[in-house]
Amino acid sequence: MILWRKCEPYVRVLVMYLRTMQIVLAHVGSRLSAKDPFEELTAMYLERCGAFARCQTECFRTESALFEWLDRQQRRLPAITVLLDSRGRQLSSEAFAGWLGRQRDAGAKLMVFAIGPADGWTEASRKRATLLLSLGPLTLAHALARLVLAEQLYRAFTILTGHPYHSGH
Repeated sequence: MILWRKCEPYVRVLVMYLRTMQIVLAHVGSRLSAKDPFEELTAMYLERCGAFARCQTECFRTESALFEWLDRQQRRLPAITVLLDSRGRQLSSEAFAGWLGRQRDAGAKLMVFAIGPADGWTEASRKRATLLLSLGPLTLAHALARLVLAEQLYRAFTILTGHPYHSGH
């Protein structure tokens, strides 16, 4: 705790830098109910992430609607697109934080983390992704996958800033 207090002024500067990045948690499928307990927890973690980056959620009816929306996002740098896919890379929390930090340090302004349709991503979509990320070999419901991803984003930000939330185990 003493180390945290000593580092806090420097962390505040880092957090201001982090907040220039926008995180979008997207999914393809039907709109999820705000009263769903998973959605309440997802919103809580995204709100916590708001201390480190601007966060929002988006829902798309189809895979093509997601990519049309991505194409309309006018940025100096293209969006970093992370598709959750069972065939993707599995990363530890520390490795995920490191990857997120490298994207941030390279100047990423928009990062889109997307959970795909029930029948999986098309090969064309998979090729467009910056990263194919797997949460593990289990198949998860959309709402549960969103919750796990939101918590891991928050955990990654706390690892990057040296916050004591992540104790390394």
